[in-house]
Amino acid sequence: MKVPMSVLLVYSTSHALRIEKMLKEREIPCRLVPVPRHLSSDCGTCVRFAASDSEAAKEAVDQSGIEIQGIFEV
Repeated sequence: MKVPMSVLLVYSTSHALRIEKMLKEREIPCRLVPVPRHLSSDCGTCVRFAASDSEAAKEAVDQSGIEIQGIFEV
């Protein structure tokens, strides 16, 4: 059975890298992936993680002050 996943969209690749590092420090498994085409036509990078970690990821991002485009389940 597939684990439901979420992606966190940001405005720059440097923000994606910072968020990936921050989530890994909090032991939230994640990885950088291309932004899914159905979410944005821009070529960009987003952070993917298990949907069950969405609240923890949002809390971490809120504390960091990094502006995000949103968190979407894929």
